[in-house]
Amino acid sequence: MTTAPNTTEQDAVRNAVRDRYGAIVREEAESCCGPGCCSGGHVSPAAVGAATLGYTADDIADLPEGADLGLGCGNPTAIAALKPGETVLDLGSGAGIDCFIAAKRVGPSGKAIGIDMTPDMITQSRAHAAKAGFTNVDFRLGEIEAMPVADGTVDVILSNCVINLSPDKPRVFAESFRALKRGGRLAISDIVATDEIPDKIRKELELLTGCISGAARVEELKAMLKDAGFNNIVVDVDEKSRDFIKDWSPESGAHYYVTSAKITATKP
Repeated sequence: MTTAPNTTEQDAVRNAVRDRYGAIVREEAESCCGPGCCSGGHVSPAAVGAATLGYTADDIADLPEGADLGLGCGNPTAIAALKPGETVLDLGSGAGIDCFIAAKRVGPSGKAIGIDMTPDMITQSRAHAAKAGFTNVDFRLGEIEAMPVADGTVDVILSNCVINLSPDKPRVFAESFRALKRGGRLAISDIVATDEIPDKIRKELELLTGCISGAARVEELKAMLKDAGFNNIVVDVDEKSRDFIKDWSPESGAHYYVTSAKITATKP
């Protein structure tokens, strides 16, 4: 089982991730989660096609311009079964795409909260919300290992290709459990490992910040979620996702070891 890095190593990882994604939003670069994002050698989710990631025309209609930076690996709102009036929390909300989709689904009686540790992302997402007139979204600066959310106040937690970046995933799931109401649920799209990732990939910082080398094994994720208190745990691996993951870092062969997956669980 992968062990969490020490505090100094965790801070180094967070700083590297923050620097990378801050640069992406500052440059307003169309990007993907893969390590080729800033080198021009990638195929972003936007280029792959929104439908490939599970977004419908209705999902992306009327989104604020610039809300989709192409940083996802799926569509968590498609598996969240969102209802009017619910409170939704998006972990690693980026420029806001999934928050805005969620806000439309829960309606004016509901609320979508986005958390991101990158100040530039928060600035961008707040600007999008103001320009588009969204009144039921709230973007907060913070780390997903220490969520700025009160206990038992959230109906649904979303996340899109973010938890793999965390150096302390068990803490993320413990915090998720704390924030959810009883009966609340997780709906996550993320990168998972389907085989042991070789050390040459694990130790490459660029591949970590690129959503590859930090991926946990499916069995590890299930154990973390169970330890946090969740039940009804499902990790649904998407083998077809290897096709676009291959384009993230063709030379590394990472697509042999990781895929996108839909992850769902419930707080009893």
